[in-house]
Amino acid sequence: MARAAVTRVHVIGAGLAGLSAAMALAEAGRTVTVYEAGPAAGGRCRSYFDRGLGMRIDNGNHLLLSGNHATMAFLDRIGARASMAGPGVPLFPFMDAATGARWTVRPSPGRIPWWIFRHDRRVPGTHLRDYLQLLALRKAGAEATVTEVLDRDGALYRRLLEPLAVAALNTRPEAGLARLMGAVVSETLLRGGQACIPLYPREGLSESFIDPAVSWLEAHGGRLLTGRRIAGIGIEDNRVVGLDTPEGKVAVAPDEAVVLAVPASVAAGLLPWLEAPDAFEAILNIHFRVAAEPKGVLRQTGFLSVIGGTAEWIFVKNGIVSVTVSAANRIVDLSAEEIAARVWPDVRAALDLPEPMPPVRVVKERRATFAATAAQEARRPGQRTHVRNLALAGDWTATGLPATIEGAIRAGRVAAECVLLA
Repeated sequence: MARAAVTRVHVIGAGLAGLSAAMALAEAGRTVTVYEAGPAAGGRCRSYFDRGLGMRIDNGNHLLLSGNHATMAFLDRIGARASMAGPGVPLFPFMDAATGARWTVRPSPGRIPWWIFRHDRRVPGTHLRDYLQLLALRKAGAEATVTEVLDRDGALYRRLLEPLAVAALNTRPEAGLARLMGAVVSETLLRGGQACIPLYPREGLSESFIDPAVSWLEAHGGRLLTGRRIAGIGIEDNRVVGLDTPEGKVAVAPDEAVVLAVPASVAAGLLPWLEAPDAFEAILNIHFRVAAEPKGVLRQTGFLSVIGGTAEWIFVKNGIVSVTVSAANRIVDLSAEEIAARVWPDVRAALDLPEPMPPVRVVKERRATFAATAAQEARRPGQRTHVRNLALAGDWTATGLPATIEGAIRAGRVAAECVLLA
């Protein structure tokens, strides 16, 4: 007996993976209902009004690249590409916290890397042969770490590849999986400068990614229910038959399917048989309410990478300076005051600001992403499950990428395909 075609899909979780899945399903003509436990959509990609600072902030900073093709398609679909800021060309400014030295990496536009032949474009202190390490990342063994593949004593590592690895993997390079970093490099640096144009939300994450996506979904017949926590998933005869909520059970009919797009730890709690990542890395975001006047190349980029300091990436926006510290398990348990005190000297030096620390908010995401190690990579499930009408979505699933916005959006679209083709 032929199975009934899926006509309605329940998407659990309204982060980027869930919204991506919901949009793909709505495009395919399915009725979509999205259940979000929190008061608003967005998950780890959202903005909110901080009463202490008296202004709206993002819960985290995200620097995207033009080579993130799924993300660019997502922004185009919801009409939000113009909401992104950036230099419009491949520019990456750096500052050494110890010496105060500054340099800017400027990849050339085409696929042929002419920029590595130019002293004013490449990383200071590097030689042409150093850049062959980028190719080595693509051929890394299944369990090789970043530091096992790269020359950690060279200038290219310290001044470009180490900060790139920490930002992309949210894991220290000594433990981070080289092939995950290789996947990022293959889609960006190795495709030339046109794939390396940096972008970030001009106003906020919600304004660029979430609000337009929810509006698009609702305009295409989808429905978002916030404050609707799914407490259990009923499975009988290898298919989902119901969703448990505090308000009662939601029946899942034979012609309906479910996409589970929640964090790995939540998914594992709902599906006891699921093997999923269970070791995580923190990210710290420190927001200073201060009006900074960017100088030099910072006027064009709006961001700066700090080498050898506590701060790693500094973003300068209207009335606020935001700092990101990745792979932050080592300091996440410090008090907010101590974290801010460690970061502020880097910000002052980078932006030439006066000494008194302005009002600050420290946002700790203790389980920001799974640890990008070989052991955790082995625990990442695919989007398809053995339950006929259930698929998984999230940056923690087996996307071939580290836990990134790009990976989340791709996972959502693949999950949608899985339930449509089941």
